[in-house]
Amino acid sequence: MRPHTHTVPKPLLRVAGKAVLGYILDEIVDMGIREVVLIVGYRGRNIVGYVEENYDLDVSFVEQTERLGLGHAVYLARDLVGGGPVLVMLGDTIFKGDFTRIAGGGNHLGVKRVPDPERFGVVEVENGRIVSLVEKPAEPRSDLALVGIYSIEDGAKLFEALEAVISGGRKTRGEYQLTDALNLMIDWGIDLEAFEVERWYDCGKPETLLETNRELLKMAGSKVSVPGSIIIDPVNIAEDVEIASSVVGPYVSISGRTVVRNSIIKNSILGSNALVEDALLDSSLIGDSAVVRGIFKKLNVGDSSEVDFS
Repeated sequence: MRPHTHTVPKPLLRVAGKAVLGYILDEIVDMGIREVVLIVGYRGRNIVGYVEENYDLDVSFVEQTERLGLGHAVYLARDLVGGGPVLVMLGDTIFKGDFTRIAGGGNHLGVKRVPDPERFGVVEVENGRIVSLVEKPAEPRSDLALVGIYSIEDGAKLFEALEAVISGGRKTRGEYQLTDALNLMIDWGIDLEAFEVERWYDCGKPETLLETNRELLKMAGSKVSVPGSIIIDPVNIAEDVEIASSVVGPYVSISGRTVVRNSIIKNSILGSNALVEDALLDSSLIGDSAVVRGIFKKLNVGDSSEVDFS
């Protein structure tokens, strides 16, 4: 997601009018969860501030100062989580669905069938039970990808397995992987079940972020009108956006205080305080405080940048 993640941590990238992390926390709140531990790294204070400002939750945070993998990140929360049930959710994916099943006990890992499983952790399932997990396999034996939601009934066992992986120096692809700890739990005779997530939106690449934006806008619907311009729904346009003599939509999200003049924009995400003028944009990501003028291109422009072809 560079150049955007040079200035904004990935969970705070906005899609369809809200930070990715906001969609995740909305699901957590709907499940009745009140205690949240954030494992943060790059610009972690921004993430903590976003949660504290927007959610009434009991929030703790741990900083992962070294990028040693997802397994290591989860392990850092051991003293705050304790030995009870634990729900692990990754901060760069959005989930939609009925999660009451995972609240009823047992160990459940969220999965989804994908066309490119080599990009993800992959599970093999026999008779409804997971028999193995492989992190980003070169030759996947399954198309069931781990989507980043893990519900473990006995948190003590999870942290015991993570400690065994880390103390034993067991790295996969140079990192301590959560999948290796889960494989160890399977070896100990602990049943792990796969449950298919109804809707899962990957926000890890520009093209998938734009796809997620489209899907969420279609789900939300909208009826927006701007005098002197044409708005083609669905869109998400902040109230303080200025649009003049332009065509906007479909599938466009525009954050606050951005100005659009004499432009045609579709299938794009524009950050806050940006200026787009005399431009035609399609499938583009425009960062906060960026300036784009006189261009007919597909753009991926980070914060505080300027592109001027006028």
